Amino acid sequence: INGGVHAGNKLDFQEFMIIPAGFSDFIDALRASVEVYQALRVILKEEFGPSAVNVGDEGGYAPPLEKTHDALNLLVKAVQRAGYEPGGQIALGIDAAISRLYREDKDVYVIEGRELAREDMISYYESLISEYPLISIEDPLHEEDFEGFTELTRQLGSKCLIIGDDLFTTNYRRVSYGIEKKSANAVLVKVNQAGTLTETLDVVKLAVENNYRAIISHRSGETEDTAIADLAVALQTGLIKTGAPARGERTCKYNRLLEIYSELEKPRYPGFKVFPRKP
Repeated sequence: INGGVHAGNKLDFQEFMIIPAGFSDFIDALRASVEVYQALRVILKEEFGPSAVNVGDEGGYAPPLEKTHDALNLLVKAVQRAGYEPGGQIALGIDAAISRLYREDKDVYVIEGRELAREDMISYYESLISEYPLISIEDPLHEEDFEGFTELTRQLGSKCLIIGDDLFTTNYRRVSYGIEKKSANAVLVKVNQAGTLTETLDVVKLAVENNYRAIISHRSGETEDTAIADLAVALQTGLIKTGAPARGERTCKYNRLLEIYSELEKPRYPGFKVFPRKP
């Protein structure tokens, strides 16, 4: 599900994702993801009508929702409708992309009409993790709050991936500083943000050597180039973020991953091993 500036609805957070980590085989995991995506389409049409299945920038549906809980509840419902177990086979992730909701003059975040301080946001995420099979949160605090990321990671990092995207911008110096401060425990890696493959490899190497997860990522404005699929496998990150299984610029990456998987003699799908816990 898409929200924020990537969709035409009133959801504050930008992306609500499913993570098929409870499978031992990539093909089964991808098939389950597609089935959940199609189950969600049926549910949205039932509850909101045909216009609710229009998609946002990353191919996620953009239904007329306003609250985070409503989006997460729909994902859980879709997982169950498709015949899978929430948490056991398919977990959830959020990209809050929250910098745009931060009000610097008041040092608060405006979430669903409420003004929340940093400690309130941490408590909010903690409540979401306890209520849902949530194992990944991206950009949960604004992009310059390294200290806040440090505190959030200290409290929740054993339960959830705390991913820095806007925090790090695939920038070696920012990632190095974040590691020094123990801000986040994962880095979103965008090749064209780094600028060169060499710089991208340097960021991934830095992250992995310091026990941070590296997630190879698409962009919201994407092409049909499939290189990031090869890169994710070559670097053995175990994690890739490339949108919903819809539209050619997203599905081509999944198709390329399937090709690579079929060519390998002994392919391994890491599942929950690349996350702090199984919910």
